[in-house]
Amino acid sequence: MASETDRLLRQSSSSAAEDMAENGDASKPFLCRFLSYPVANTNTSSHKRRRRLAEKFASAAPRPRRQQSFSRDIGHAAKETYLITSLSFTLLRYLGVGYRWMTRLLALGCYAMLLMPGFLQVAICYFFSSQVQRSIVYGDQPRNRLDLYLPANSDGKKPVVVFVTGGAWIIGYKAWGSLLGLQLAERDIIVACVDYRNFPQGTISDMVKDASQGISYVCNNIADYGGDPNRIYLMGQSAGAHISACALLDQAIKEAKKEESISWSVSQIKAYFGLSGGYNLFNLVDHFDNRGLYRSIFLSIMEGEESLHQFSPEVRVNDPSNRNAVSLLPPITLFHGTADYSIPSDASKVFADTLQKAGAKADLILYDGKTHTDLFLQDPLRGGKDELFDQLVSVIHAGDTEALEKDAIAPPRRRLVPELLLKLARCISPF
Repeated sequence: MASETDRLLRQSSSSAAEDMAENGDASKPFLCRFLSYPVANTNTSSHKRRRRLAEKFASAAPRPRRQQSFSRDIGHAAKETYLITSLSFTLLRYLGVGYRWMTRLLALGCYAMLLMPGFLQVAICYFFSSQVQRSIVYGDQPRNRLDLYLPANSDGKKPVVVFVTGGAWIIGYKAWGSLLGLQLAERDIIVACVDYRNFPQGTISDMVKDASQGISYVCNNIADYGGDPNRIYLMGQSAGAHISACALLDQAIKEAKKEESISWSVSQIKAYFGLSGGYNLFNLVDHFDNRGLYRSIFLSIMEGEESLHQFSPEVRVNDPSNRNAVSLLPPITLFHGTADYSIPSDASKVFADTLQKAGAKADLILYDGKTHTDLFLQDPLRGGKDELFDQLVSVIHAGDTEALEKDAIAPPRRRLVPELLLKLARCISPF
């Protein structure tokens, strides 16, 4: 059944390409035919500058692997399927029989089915667009892979967003960022979605290490993909916001202590975007326990109560001994919905306040009535104007007059999921 589906998809992709050629529209990117996003067509001269730190650390990471191999993808998918299956049984032993997590898992399945019309369109772009470079190796662990979303327009160096996906530290996966990646690529922004080990394959220190390695790879190699090493932005969503914040702060502390064994620098990150994240683990233990992520499992993920301080960015920022490290942090913007029950918006409010008191440049943007998934899934799938997306693009394109002009006249994006399904999904969402 799976092979027959693959055959039909390949035939569909081939037929689509032939139709484009016959209609004289072969130059239009494949993913744009599905998502109907505007395609940039600029003649901006190529920037010749490259950050000195990127040149200094260039030898620290492996060279990029550009060629996509279908057989390699199949082999990698088979290995990941086996790994995920075995880890699922291990996770079930941790979870045991519990009413809360089982009902939320059922709700997650129903939620995904309701949004399936949009997910399928994005999946076709993800697997068949030449603008998506999948599973680029950045380290030696099984999950040390990242996906690159490249703009159709290759003129000039592009700004870059390194994105760390969420997933409750258990079900995170790089493909969860495909919708954001495809959208930003249509605005001439390269997106690197970093994968990382999940629990029980790894614990929080492994996740932070993987994220840091992924960031390092992008900083040292993105110029080879047309990215501008002087315009790299770091972003995380939910658990990914927590992991990426930990990685950023860890790096700042290393640099403040003048450690020499570093492969990237905080100064290479122009800004950090935290979406619906939690930054103080002490305040989240009981909250997650009530929502089905039981205290024993959460503490296992975070390596015990004694490690909560180490992996709570808010607590570490508040530590006077880290003042020099805080001064090295890039501008930080935290986004959160006020109706977020998975991670309350107070998590971002308090963290922003803590950062400001410590001397860091931090802004907080709250979205009234938005839930944990509204900002990241329902709103983008709805099409039209998306306030979060527009704010991200405006920051990334700040100072680029030509890009801002193109953003101003870009047509609204096409709806991918009917409104009724979006409303039902919002009601049933387990997040």
